[in-house]
Amino acid sequence: MTTEPVLSLRDAGRSYGTGATRVVALDAVDLDVYAGELVAVTGRSGSGKSTLLNLAGGLDRPTTGRVLVEGQDLSALGKAELAAVRRRSVGFVFQELNLLPTLTAAENVSLPMELDRVSTVEARRAADTAIAEVGLAGMEDRYPDELSGGERQRVAIARALVGPRRLLLADEPTGALDELTGEAVMRVMRNRCDAGAAGVLVTHEPALAAWADRVVRLRDGRIESVTARNPAAAELSEVVR
Repeated sequence: MTTEPVLSLRDAGRSYGTGATRVVALDAVDLDVYAGELVAVTGRSGSGKSTLLNLAGGLDRPTTGRVLVEGQDLSALGKAELAAVRRRSVGFVFQELNLLPTLTAAENVSLPMELDRVSTVEARRAADTAIAEVGLAGMEDRYPDELSGGERQRVAIARALVGPRRLLLADEPTGALDELTGEAVMRVMRNRCDAGAAGVLVTHEPALAAWADRVVRLRDGRIESVTARNPAAAELSEVVR
């Protein structure tokens, strides 16, 4: 297989502190995530799940190894360049949502593009498309407090999807949702990956991990196991090895 991964972690590690107080949060992790697949990262609290996600999205830098997004080594980028990669290539879905209450759904979704100096008209058009993709057409001009919890979560996903982004990172995206709404959110993520994005989902819920092509289990900052859920994902696992 010659397809280049959207996300690559190469011997990636992250530690905090020095000497006796040094804590290794992630240790020598190798992982490739390809366009069209959703990878679930599981493990107990403190196993390194959120650290891996933060490195993948450039929110933190590895102390060892490399993290590449679409071939770009994030450690080699300055702050401005890294911010540009996050705006253009990486979409984040957090459990806390981080929607701005004074902006409408469409304004929240279009904000990353406008920060990247995309015209207001083009950004709004892209926002409307992303909002429709998550099943909220007609709610573009509603404010967050006028939406249900599930609708707000879908707005957050639309914000992560807007524009040409190819890497979708989600940290427990359905943690505050009921089962039915959580399933709808996962279906949106699954559909986006099927359409060509690469997705990484951090979760402790087996039912959510079941939506993934591969399940990566972390233990004490290391990959303990990789389980492929379909033949294509199994082939990708062999490429990683």
